[in-house]
Amino acid sequence: MIPRSFEYFSPRTLDEAITLFSGVKNDNKAREIWLVDPAPKVVEKLKEALAKLDEFMESQDLRPAPESVPALKGDDARAAFIERFREVQRLKTQLDQYTDLQPETKEELEKLLPRDELNAYRGVYLTTAQRLKDQQGKSGDKAPTPVIEQLDFEFVLFASAIIDYDYIMKLLANFSDKTPGRHSMTREQLIGLIQADAKFIDERELITDYVRSLTPGQGLDEKAIRDGYQRFKAERLSAELAAIAGQHDLAPGRLQAFADSILQRMVFDGERLTELMEPLGLGWRERRVKELALMDALVPVLRKRAAGRDISGLSAYES
Repeated sequence: MIPRSFEYFSPRTLDEAITLFSGVKNDNKAREIWLVDPAPKVVEKLKEALAKLDEFMESQDLRPAPESVPALKGDDARAAFIERFREVQRLKTQLDQYTDLQPETKEELEKLLPRDELNAYRGVYLTTAQRLKDQQGKSGDKAPTPVIEQLDFEFVLFASAIIDYDYIMKLLANFSDKTPGRHSMTREQLIGLIQADAKFIDERELITDYVRSLTPGQGLDEKAIRDGYQRFKAERLSAELAAIAGQHDLAPGRLQAFADSILQRMVFDGERLTELMEPLGLGWRERRVKELALMDALVPVLRKRAAGRDISGLSAYES
């Protein structure tokens, strides 16, 4: 059965679309994932996947709920959660492609996995996946176990085609414009939506904090929301850089200018790093040690502010 949303594609375009949505490079495997089963059978598979997820959580002496996931002990247990919930999300994404689901099927799906619970699970999945993915490719004492090294997180399953930055800004403007008591998404629903989407993985902590700073009924329009977020982001970056400057005996203004130049050009300049450290009057060996310590603190801040864009030359300082 082919979902109606695919009916108007040419055969070649259909293959490309199926492969894109499935996150699988092999076209035949993608077709097997997406097109073989009718919706009721996929629902049954979803039930089985949810049961396996619940059984796993209970085997770890935890209640089967999103809020229990951070209590998992050990990376192998976290990897097991990744594998089990990834299958749940894969089946849910597959069902979302069927535009002809019966009302009773939609109701059954909502009972099986309510939207807020799904978003909460997606959020803890992304947090856990990011933690484990950061370990991949490392060596020495920081090398991950073979289980972690081989994990495929399939982030494509967790990125909505509808929810993007512009969409979130519109929702936040609506949240600010609504007077208390009128229908709109709650603050926690907005946060859940943001944290559940892989597109925001680098900025979700920042956007979440911004959402918490807003007041419903304040009456900010979309432009004010966007401008406010940019100010909020700039202030947070300045505060983070000031803290790092204090820890490394640097002038906050000089470190701010250094970081700004990197983010404006998306290029790391080693010569400017040397200039930044020059006032400390260090010998080359000691300066190198201090540079590495500084970049160890600075790289995560720059990566978050780059929001997924590549900063040329920065990878040399990533452990």
